[in-house]
Amino acid sequence: MTKTWFRMGMAGIFILSVALRFWGLNRFNTLVFDEVYFAQFGNNYLTRTPFFNAHPPLSQYIIGVGIWIGSHIPFWHDTVNGLTGSLLSPWSYRWANAFTGSFIPLIVILLTYQLSYRRSFALLAGLFTACDGLFLVESRYALSNIYIVIFGLLGQWFLLLALEKQKQRRWLWLVLTGVSFGASVGTKWNGLWFLAGAYGMWIAAWIIRWLQSFSPLTRVPLFSYLYPLNSTTKSQAKTDDITIQTPLQNLTQINIFQMISYLGIIPAIIYILIWIPHLQLDTRYGFIAVHQEILKFHLQLGGNSASVHPYCAAWYKWPLLTRPMAYYYQTTQSIKDPLSVFGPPLPAGAGKVVYDVHAMGNPFLWWFGLAAIIFLIGMLFVKMVLPGIQQKRVFIPKNLGVDTWIALYLVINYAANFLPWVKVNRCVFIYHYMCAVVFVFIAIAWFVDQCLRSYHRELRALGVTITFIIVAAFVFWMPIYLGLPLSLEDYRLRMWFRTWI
Repeated sequence: MTKTWFRMGMAGIFILSVALRFWGLNRFNTLVFDEVYFAQFGNNYLTRTPFFNAHPPLSQYIIGVGIWIGSHIPFWHDTVNGLTGSLLSPWSYRWANAFTGSFIPLIVILLTYQLSYRRSFALLAGLFTACDGLFLVESRYALSNIYIVIFGLLGQWFLLLALEKQKQRRWLWLVLTGVSFGASVGTKWNGLWFLAGAYGMWIAAWIIRWLQSFSPLTRVPLFSYLYPLNSTTKSQAKTDDITIQTPLQNLTQINIFQMISYLGIIPAIIYILIWIPHLQLDTRYGFIAVHQEILKFHLQLGGNSASVHPYCAAWYKWPLLTRPMAYYYQTTQSIKDPLSVFGPPLPAGAGKVVYDVHAMGNPFLWWFGLAAIIFLIGMLFVKMVLPGIQQKRVFIPKNLGVDTWIALYLVINYAANFLPWVKVNRCVFIYHYMCAVVFVFIAIAWFVDQCLRSYHRELRALGVTITFIIVAAFVFWMPIYLGLPLSLEDYRLRMWFRTWI
């Protein structure tokens, strides 16, 4: 793929993301789901109204800035409401999220390209990210989670750029890495797991380097069919495995002092600075006291059961998408009837038209992606563990290829953003999986790219089929992502399981 086609593909995916996020942005003239907190909090910073914030405040600052800019733009003010404490149009408190969320597929493309320098792989990762429903829904409303993801991904991308630089401006990219990770944590505490993923990769790289010192001399790779799922010969595979480079192979060029300085001290400083405007507004608590109050708040939220919240979903329900949640649900008698800002919905069974905003991922994208993650775990076992078992000695082969490093990167970052939730006892929701599932999108993109690059017709057909199913599924479920009017029959057609409702 040429640079021109690559850039055209990036532009197309970005335009698609922008269009889907801004189309009908003011459709619901009310506060949708947690907009009752984040949109109001953003406005509180503008009106100088003190309040308790149960999360770090960065996302609400950005929403507040968006409200200020939106209120000075003489467009899109046909509908207004006073639910945030000021008379605002829904567009004014949502556009900043839509604009920011539009860049997430683009950043995924840049990050993925930096992993492998494969343009087709990068474009597939960006396309699949743009075809996810949960990311689309979260980007269309004044919510917080897209900021955790975008700052975390920026941190990962800047780290890869720093690794690519051979001591030329590396310090600058490492500073940007620390700033981005600090901003992710400054949005919600679980942004810390992006930073944990970076540390996990760094530690893994040093362990690999140490274990490779026990490796025998050059050897032919085992299971070359896993190699990149094509029909290259063993000698070709061996040559490609050694010569192709990825910035991940330079991780051991970063020493512990640089890690502590750039990925420890700088994120901490950024996190502290983020709190200053809020603490100046709400003087009831100091820096330590406000964190004690936040921790107390989250510990009091109760366990993962429907008695606490009907959409509580424990961590093990996320990968298979067994418990998505409705952010907005309203019914009317006809498509021409207005949607009320206040008041209950029609009595059960009275509505003929359903407006539903469902925070639900693209089911086939998530399911295929989970299978890809499992495949990568198996590949890591074959490439890194099995040789030692067969030779009855502890070592890792020296000829680890780019695909092995990519697999390690995706598995470690997925685990870093997913496994900490196993120990969380409070009520959690499907959107807490967003930081982990973005690596699932890259994993299935890697698998599809390997299939499309194969000499085997069957594998190429498999790659095309998976891509088609993912895109078709996105189109099929798009009405419940965008809150488009549906008949009761069409709505039920998209609710495949009772737990989805």
